[in-house]
Amino acid sequence: MIQKADRNKSRKRRHFRVRKKIVGTPERPRLNVFRSSKNMYVQVIDDLNGHTLVSASTLDNELKELGIYGGNVEAARKVGELIAKRANEKGIQKVVFDRGGYLYHGRIKALAEGAREGGLNF
Repeated sequence: MIQKADRNKSRKRRHFRVRKKIVGTPERPRLNVFRSSKNMYVQVIDDLNGHTLVSASTLDNELKELGIYGGNVEAARKVGELIAKRANEKGIQKVVFDRGGYLYHGRIKALAEGAREGGLNF
């Protein structure tokens, strides 16, 4: 059985491999995802200028008021919808999806689908 530290090391290796190819620009910023066991954090990043344009997480007050626990698929979908709403307010509609080395399954997939439903294209 693979230990947790080994899984995270493998994830980081995948993430660095993908990050060599994916770069967020002002026209098409990078949608970055970090997933912990209890929460999800998402940022829209312009890598050329080094700025975070928009961010959302399961710890935001908008989601806490709904009584959503941060470590499940439902919360991931809501975070995706929230990041899409905030990005649209800033005029961002096209992004490059950086799943952070995580497999496209479960919470990551739900977040991506929620962001697409909210109006982001990637």
